[in-house]
Amino acid sequence: MKYYIIAGEASGDLHGSNLIKELRKLDAAADIRCWGGDKMQAAGGNVVKHIKDLAFMGFVEVLKHLGTILNNVKFCKQDILSFQPDVVILIDYPGFNFRLFKFLQQNKFRTFYYISPQIWAWRTSRVYKIKKYVERMFVIFPFEKEFYAKYGLEVDFVGHPLLDELDVQEAQVSSSQKTIALVPGSRKQEIAALLPEYLKVIDEFPGYRFVVTGLSNVGEEFYRKIIGNARCELVLDKTYATLRQSTAALVTSGTATLETALHNIPEVVCYKGSWLSYFIAHLVIDKSIGFICIVNLICKRKVVEELIQADVNRQRLSAELRKLLNEQSRKEILEGYSELKTLLGSKGASARTAERMIGYLKDGK
Repeated sequence: MKYYIIAGEASGDLHGSNLIKELRKLDAAADIRCWGGDKMQAAGGNVVKHIKDLAFMGFVEVLKHLGTILNNVKFCKQDILSFQPDVVILIDYPGFNFRLFKFLQQNKFRTFYYISPQIWAWRTSRVYKIKKYVERMFVIFPFEKEFYAKYGLEVDFVGHPLLDELDVQEAQVSSSQKTIALVPGSRKQEIAALLPEYLKVIDEFPGYRFVVTGLSNVGEEFYRKIIGNARCELVLDKTYATLRQSTAALVTSGTATLETALHNIPEVVCYKGSWLSYFIAHLVIDKSIGFICIVNLICKRKVVEELIQADVNRQRLSAELRKLLNEQSRKEILEGYSELKTLLGSKGASARTAERMIGYLKDGK
């Protein structure tokens, strides 16, 4: 069968690559064309658009790059028509993927959605678009199945693919020094906003080694310009290895917060965008949710501290980081992580997703 897969961010590239591997195990003749990154390419997908050219964060940033986004949408539609896939698989990335819904339905392409956008947190009305245009939704958090059921949508809860990914990553890198990981995110906008703040705490912890986790698709030079002469190391594409040797971490809100928790590393979660983007988000976000960090959302309580906008400063970061080095605080966070892992379910998410997708395609439903 022919599969067209669209992922627009680093996390989508990771989960998309594992899905591709499992699809190819079940369908030896799989012809896979995709939008993604190096991981999806290595897994056997033919990448026609790379994630390094796709990740835009926040309302203001999206508006600034609207011309590029619309051109990408036009190219994508033409490419799908030319390829004529048996199914289009959308992975998160709602700002782009939602723009394809009507086109896919009008051209009678079967549409699966893997990894739900966070519509349960903000702009909940988008659930009606999913209900109208998506044939099948595959979700990775247990509460998402309950959320969609409220709107009359039956979805497949497949478990979280990170539970498998942790088993296949590189071995732990040994270190004689106490290490604090600085995990600034995957988009240039968020890295530029948060990494300079993270670097300000370094001098307050002279006994610790600081490591910035970077991504090669962002570019080493981009990080070096921000880091300057700060007392820290930069490692590229070794986030999991860095976390395994770390005592604590400052982490930008997103998938990395869950990755850090699954490694049992106490963390402070941070978010900082342009003030206009934050103001707009504050207007549309569901205030009843109460948290921005997925760890807290899954556990339905505060397991890790969240610092937002102006609270991301040297004083608050240093104070919260010191708490993470306290034995009692660490114990409480690790107990929360244990609860988190129980709630996430069992391993095998990518395999379950591929199996169910192929099953639905063969059934013709």
